[in-house]
Amino acid sequence: MSKINFNKEQLAVIEQIDNTIEASSLEAMFGRTIDDLSLDDLLSLLKIANALYRSSTQIVSDNIYDSYIAELKSREPSHPYLSTIEPEVTSDSKTVVLPKKMLSTDKAYSFDEIKRWIDRLLKAAKELDVNESNILIRVTPKLDGYAAYDDGKTLYTRGDGIRGQDITRAFTKGLKVAENGVRGLGPGEIVIKKSYFDAFLSDTFENSRNIQAAIIAEKKVDESIQKAINKGACVFFPFSLIENQTSHFKDILSDFDHIVEKIWNSVDYDIDGVILEVTNDVIKQHMGATRHHHRWQIAFKVNAESAEVKVLKVVPQTSRTGRISPVAELEPTKLSGATISRVTVHHYNMVKTNRVGPGAIVQLVRSGLVIPKIEKVIKGAEPELPDQCPSCHTHLIWEADHLVCPNKTDCPAQTENTLVHFFRTLANNDGFGPKVIEKLHLYSIKRIHEIYAIPKHQYLTFGFGDKTAQNLVDQLRASLEIEIEDWRFLAAFGVSRLAGGNCEKLLQHHSIVELFDLSVDDMVKVDGFANVSAEAIVEGLVNIREEFFKVYNLGFNLAVTPKRSEQVNTQSPIAGKIIVFTGTMTQGSRGDMEKHAKALGAKVAKSVTGKTSFLVTGEKVGENKINAAKDKGVEVMTESQYLSMISS
Repeated sequence: MSKINFNKEQLAVIEQIDNTIEASSLEAMFGRTIDDLSLDDLLSLLKIANALYRSSTQIVSDNIYDSYIAELKSREPSHPYLSTIEPEVTSDSKTVVLPKKMLSTDKAYSFDEIKRWIDRLLKAAKELDVNESNILIRVTPKLDGYAAYDDGKTLYTRGDGIRGQDITRAFTKGLKVAENGVRGLGPGEIVIKKSYFDAFLSDTFENSRNIQAAIIAEKKVDESIQKAINKGACVFFPFSLIENQTSHFKDILSDFDHIVEKIWNSVDYDIDGVILEVTNDVIKQHMGATRHHHRWQIAFKVNAESAEVKVLKVVPQTSRTGRISPVAELEPTKLSGATISRVTVHHYNMVKTNRVGPGAIVQLVRSGLVIPKIEKVIKGAEPELPDQCPSCHTHLIWEADHLVCPNKTDCPAQTENTLVHFFRTLANNDGFGPKVIEKLHLYSIKRIHEIYAIPKHQYLTFGFGDKTAQNLVDQLRASLEIEIEDWRFLAAFGVSRLAGGNCEKLLQHHSIVELFDLSVDDMVKVDGFANVSAEAIVEGLVNIREEFFKVYNLGFNLAVTPKRSEQVNTQSPIAGKIIVFTGTMTQGSRGDMEKHAKALGAKVAKSVTGKTSFLVTGEKVGENKINAAKDKGVEVMTESQYLSMISS
């Protein structure tokens, strides 16, 4: 490892753990290889690394910490540290007994380890005379948040797994249960949406754990964190409500990589693995637990690989919004089975302050399915900051941490990326990707409405073949005729702060045309839009107004978002119920069924949980999925039974 230097916050945490150890000796200890560490040194590093992680001042990566654990296992397989739950660093607040023990989760780093775990499940099932057809495994994301337990009255920290602290104040600050859940659903994690953190908080906070710790602290939270809580970006996510896939153990074994990848990317939160657990309560009870973890549950983690890599150069790229993104070109390096030669740096202020320039040595990390990132700069070099836009050569300006091209009308990169964004967001045709847009731009096609006005013969003069030209014309016609949601159409114009979710919220109160006449005050009244967001949206709508109506008047087939007053039909038999549709429907697409159910006042979910009211099955639905729903107490009905119920 490279040398570590502790900051004041980290030193304060270390003081709580061990006030006899000197920082300098500990820093030197972290810098040595594992083979050079004594057993006492290894234990000290484990305790300090865990304490810093749980106090949101992490000093080593999960991968390095796990390597310390593996070393301890190899030296002392029965060491007490391996059978205890890594404790949190507690303040002077008194601890209380948890309503239920919160154990750690055993870990696996290879498919072979998962197979051995499943073999243990099968052995238990055989001992219990449980048929193999009843062995289902639930796979969920392993949220990387702040573990807590909610009994409906009190929210507890995990503490040492037996005693924690009362942090119910997090709910009094406005923290909500994810997925519109109720209080009292037991164990879960306090988490923040990655997309929100990246967009609004990453410039202020180093990582999301800083925010999680602030939410449970006794003092008043930072205004920006309170805003994230108010907007529902910070939530308490009970494990029982998390996205999951429940499958027969044979399906898990035969399609393991695909299932892991699907679950890994299923939520907009930081995760550090996936959790597998058997659903059969009899097997759970039989297998039991150690003092450290449940035997019927295991976490699959992907070891993060890292390497020290030389930066060759940093290349500026202009985005749709005009921000200049720095892309570091690296000496090609193989990590987690992939050769990495490029990585995006967060923004140019990071390039400047961390001295990411030609010749710099950076620590590159890639963990399994995760995009590679620069963990830290080992050796800095003189950064090269562009003064002109690489696309239109306009002089760049600084906006906070970003270099920005102010040329909003004639910058080719902004124009092309805006057009690509429109068709990608529309998502009802696949003809107008980056290469086609780039070619059209060469012939001075710069606006969306101009693309829709191109006749077939003009595509031929642009150098497209006859078949391609006809396909492009057909794709444009299809994009007009195929029904799309009005919120998606609006989002396609790329207004700042106006992605799909905000579009849908606004359109629940105003028609798409009325939005262009709203004032900032009008918008602030809608669903708690903050003043800053409202100002940005109103300004953005002014900027796109002319182009929007030229495109809107082409006659797109827009499905209008129901107004709030129209959305709930309390008289219907499914009003307030949670419904999941699965399989191929015969009376319309699944999307049509979901829209109709929402109009009747139901809540439509994508996966079955214990809170699901009905699972409506079409054709080609596996018995495993149906049995898993029944095991949760969910009423399963066919499409015809469902239609009969709502018609009555």
